[in-house]
Amino acid sequence: MADLMRVSSGVPGLDAMLGGGYIPQSAILVRGAPGTGKTTFGLQFVLDGARQGQAGLFVTFEEFPQSLYRDAASLGWDLAEVEASGALHLLFTSPEVLLTSLATPDSNLLRRIQQGGVQRVVVDSLSHFTRAVRDDHARRRAYHQVISAFRREGITAVYLDEEGRADYTRQERGGLSFIADTLIMLRYLEIDSAIQRALLVLKMRGSAHNTSIHRYTIGPGGSVVGEPLTGLSGLLSGLVERHLISTVR
Repeated sequence: MADLMRVSSGVPGLDAMLGGGYIPQSAILVRGAPGTGKTTFGLQFVLDGARQGQAGLFVTFEEFPQSLYRDAASLGWDLAEVEASGALHLLFTSPEVLLTSLATPDSNLLRRIQQGGVQRVVVDSLSHFTRAVRDDHARRRAYHQVISAFRREGITAVYLDEEGRADYTRQERGGLSFIADTLIMLRYLEIDSAIQRALLVLKMRGSAHNTSIHRYTIGPGGSVVGEPLTGLSGLLSGLVERHLISTVR
């Protein structure tokens, strides 16, 4: 896999952690608590594709296009302009309609993907499947259906997922983190009485990757992954402790 052409994430610093970028046609799960910047990561992915001539589709279950335009503008992006160029398609729908569309060969959605040459997809967010499909087995089938449908179209897809203690157990029974090829965790951490954001590539099927936990920031231009966090423990639990280095004289 080391020599395989990769798909760039659009997030500065992340491709280096991924061994060069995402594996083509893979399913990438970006999971984090509200406010960790999951939607920003997704937008950076499709906008990076648009700059490279790779059309993208952004599927949202909760944010109207106007809200996405506004949020993107705060980061310096003109989504309406990119959409007008044909390099980006925005779709506001529901999990049920998405499943039906992907299962229907002549659906408007699949025609849009094929005729528009869509190569990148973001789904925001899969946590809505947890609320819409209560049965664990049915939810697992739904995840497989969505992931397989986009993979059949030769698409690299990023799936956003909200992490919360109330939903986590149901999601894991649905097996989402096991179905995904790559799992990226976004976390808030309290370090030295200040809140910071941290990122971890928890798994990447078929490829070596950086396993360190890195800081990341969000500002004009989007998310940027920084240096690894060192000298700390308990990062994944959120209960961070700083290691003290003693000097022996």
